[in-house]
Amino acid sequence: MFKNCLSLLTILVFSSFLGKFQRAFCQITPAYDVVIYGGTSAGVAAAIQGARMGKTIVLIEPSKRIGGLTTGGLGQTDIGNKQAIGGISREFYQNVKKHYQNLESWKFQKKESYRDGGQTKTGPNEDAMWTFEPSAALKIMKEMLEQEKNITLVYAQRLNRKSGVKKSKGIIKSIQMESGQVYSGKMFIDATYEGDLMAATGISYAVGRESNAQYGESLNGVQANETSPSLKGTISKNGINHNFVNGVDPYIEKGNPKSGLLPFIEKEHPPKDGTGDSKIQAYCFRMCLTDDERNRIPFVKPTNYREIDYELLFRNYEAGEKAVPWINSSMPNRKTDTNNSRGFSTDFIGQNYAYPEASYAERKRIFENHLNYQKGLMWSLAYHPRIPAFIREEVSKWGMCKDEFEDGQGWQSQIYVREARRMISNYVMTQRNCERLEVAPDPVGLAAYGMDSHNTQRYVTKEGYIRNEGNVEAGVKEPFAISYQSIIPKKEECGNLLTPICLSATHIAYGSIRMEPVFMVLGQSAATAAVLAIDAKTPLQKLPYEKLREVLLKDKQRLEL
Repeated sequence: MFKNCLSLLTILVFSSFLGKFQRAFCQITPAYDVVIYGGTSAGVAAAIQGARMGKTIVLIEPSKRIGGLTTGGLGQTDIGNKQAIGGISREFYQNVKKHYQNLESWKFQKKESYRDGGQTKTGPNEDAMWTFEPSAALKIMKEMLEQEKNITLVYAQRLNRKSGVKKSKGIIKSIQMESGQVYSGKMFIDATYEGDLMAATGISYAVGRESNAQYGESLNGVQANETSPSLKGTISKNGINHNFVNGVDPYIEKGNPKSGLLPFIEKEHPPKDGTGDSKIQAYCFRMCLTDDERNRIPFVKPTNYREIDYELLFRNYEAGEKAVPWINSSMPNRKTDTNNSRGFSTDFIGQNYAYPEASYAERKRIFENHLNYQKGLMWSLAYHPRIPAFIREEVSKWGMCKDEFEDGQGWQSQIYVREARRMISNYVMTQRNCERLEVAPDPVGLAAYGMDSHNTQRYVTKEGYIRNEGNVEAGVKEPFAISYQSIIPKKEECGNLLTPICLSATHIAYGSIRMEPVFMVLGQSAATAAVLAIDAKTPLQKLPYEKLREVLLKDKQRLEL
């Protein structure tokens, strides 16, 4: 019996030691040259570029799916001028064209029957295709990563945002995940939409809208445009500034302010136009819909549906709205990329303010609120008796896709984070850059889309009606340069971190830059700078720009037109 007890004790001691050893081992990984946090399109492009330049790369994706919005439903590419896009970003769109040249890729329609009516309509002589299904984008991105050596792809690892960044003398040494896993490296890239690694590193950043006065702009801050001429000529064809028709009552009991406001309306009237605040433009989901009965999942009424949440939608139709509130862009295989439009649509206006700084648990709650809202919206448009019959007839033809986002019954796990944190570096991109009144001297990419901000809040006018505030759609005449300094922090804050998504830009300038092809461009440029800085053994801020420019051009980036 003594021997048995001794043997048992030995096993317990050894097991305890082994457990501690395994926990310690799993928290330590080999050092990488470049650690990329965020498997968005920018993160994927950065990983590919770093590997092509001969470095070891780890690409850490907090969720279970890479590609961000490019694989998350945004198949109608927003760019403005396709000639501004080069490098790995253009490779991706060239691979999209190759994918759809294969007749086996066309399951629900014939190739010749597809027509892209969007801004990126592909001509017969173009080398790329700019519209695609989410599943096709995911397949292509995975294939592009698999073609490269030295890329370690990690899923479902979230940064410990409280104490996970180990920094010494302005240099990040390692980052730790919530699981305890540690990744060390020479250079780090924050390729998230939220800027979590940037914030945890102690980098200066902004959230919300600057005042027009701060950087000498005219389209920043509050944009109620009730009397201001600042947006003359920028009114969208999709409703006046994506707003309500005249005369929609905001009160629970029509005409009775004492009855209280309907849901999701701000109690205070906005201050004068151009005033800064901490509010951010609305989020939504870019839905992939189909009208093919073989692949369609009809819209379903959520179990927690509240009719009062859609009272403004009903009243807007009763006041005279005539259109379906969406932009329903055709994608291959009888699918769509469906986006917000008009006064009450997929944008859950004013319900995302806390998201950039929120905990993971709070972000999940915000995500679920947005998802339930949009599910309820689509069911209402398709089936609610207070919606005009011709609208119900049109919307009910559509539904989610059985072969997209299968885990969510056609609903994706990537919310459309139009903006969150934005770094403040030595160079802040502003409206002046977008209008080419100021030209960045050290370009690492081009942006070409208009300055685009979705609505930010919903309020009651002085006349007692409902109105949205924050929409701006101001054109950009030609592509403009994005500064290298705008994707790196101030030297005193960190010497080895790049942020190709949450770059240094004002709210309104970011509205032009924040497009997926541009994020891929900036991801590639960020990785190029990271590798060159490693080889030169220098902080990013001391990297000679001419050397960076030389390599970017060699790798087919477009820095000027």
